[in-house]
Amino acid sequence: MRVDGTSYRSIWRSGDGVTVVDQTRLPHAFTTFDIATEAAAVDAIRRMVVRGAPLIGVTGAYGLAFALREDASDAALDAAYGRLLASRPTAVNLRWALDRMLRAVTAVAENARHETALSLADALAEEDVATNEAIATHGVALVRAALEKKGGAGPVNILTHCNTGWIACVDWGTALGVIYKAHDEGLPVHVYVDETRPRNQGASLTTWELAAHGVPHTLVADNAGGHLMQEGSVDLVLVGADRVAANGDACNKIGTYLKALAAADNGVPFYVALPASTVDWSLPKGVGAIEIEERSAEEVTHIAGVTPDGAVTRVRIAPEGTKAANPAFDVTPARLISGLITERGIAPASAEGLAGLFPEQRGA
Repeated sequence: MRVDGTSYRSIWRSGDGVTVVDQTRLPHAFTTFDIATEAAAVDAIRRMVVRGAPLIGVTGAYGLAFALREDASDAALDAAYGRLLASRPTAVNLRWALDRMLRAVTAVAENARHETALSLADALAEEDVATNEAIATHGVALVRAALEKKGGAGPVNILTHCNTGWIACVDWGTALGVIYKAHDEGLPVHVYVDETRPRNQGASLTTWELAAHGVPHTLVADNAGGHLMQEGSVDLVLVGADRVAANGDACNKIGTYLKALAAADNGVPFYVALPASTVDWSLPKGVGAIEIEERSAEEVTHIAGVTPDGAVTRVRIAPEGTKAANPAFDVTPARLISGLITERGIAPASAEGLAGLFPEQRGA
C-alpha cells in the first residue's frame, strides 16, 4: 500500500535484519523500527510495535531466523522457539509460522539452518501477500451482493472492528483488504470504524489506512454499532480474527462478540475474513477454550493523544488506583457468523464448512 505516494509493506528486509512500520507511533508519526535479533522481534511483538495475527507470525519467523544466526544448536532453537511463542499467546498464526520454521530447520544441518530459516521467512511474507489478495477477491462478492440488495444505490455501509488492514499483515489486509479491493473496483463503499478501546486500533490505525487509500469512512464510538444496525445504517459487518477453532468459533479483538450479537438481532450479515493459518485445526471449539491474553490495566485507565502543540502524551482517565481488567480478545460463536472469507473462498462457519474448503485438514 502507499503512504504519501510511496509504496510500503508492513515489514521488509533491510541490512542484516528487517524493518517494520512502528504501529505504536501511528497515526501521529510514520516511523520505522529495525529488528535484527530474536530479542528485538520478541520486544516488537510484545509492545505491539507489530500487531495483527498474520504480521505477528511473519515477524516471529524472522525472529527465529535471527536467533539461528547466533546459535543454530538444537538447544538454542528450542529456547528461541519458546520465547517467541510466549510473546503473544492468543494469535495462532505465530505458532503456525514457528512450527513451519521448526520443521524446515530441523531437517537440515546446523550450519544451514540460518539461511534455510531466512529463506522460509521471506517465503512466508510473500505467501501472506498472495493469500490476503485472494481473500479480498473472494470477499468483494459480498460487497457486490450488498449493493445489489440496495438496488444499486450505494454506498454499501460496512462496519469494521479493530484494524485488519495492510499494517496488520504484510500487505493488503484481511477484512480491510476486501474493502480496498471493492473500492479499487469502483464499488461505492463507506466504512463505519469502531474506535476499538482500549488501544484504539480503529481510531488510530484503521482511519489512518482508509484515509491514505481514499476510502470514505466515519469513526464511531465502540458502543454505537448496535444503534447503527438497529437504524438500518449498516449493510455488512466485516471483521478479522486472531484464532478460529475448527468449528468456526472466531476469536478476535475484544468487542467483536457484541457486534455479532447486534448483527444477528438486526439481520445484518456478519463475516470474518482470515487466512487458513489463523485456523487452529486442533481446537474443536473456541468458546471457553481459547487462551485470552490479559494486557496491562494501564491500557484501560490511560489514553494517548496529541496536545495542541503537537506533542504525543498519555494521560490518566480513571481515578488513581482504579482496578481495571483488560482482556484483549473475545470469542464469537460460529452460530452468529454468516461465513468465513478465506483464500480458497467463503465457507459456512462450521466444521463441515471449513473442511469443505480445506479437506486436507479434516481430522487434524
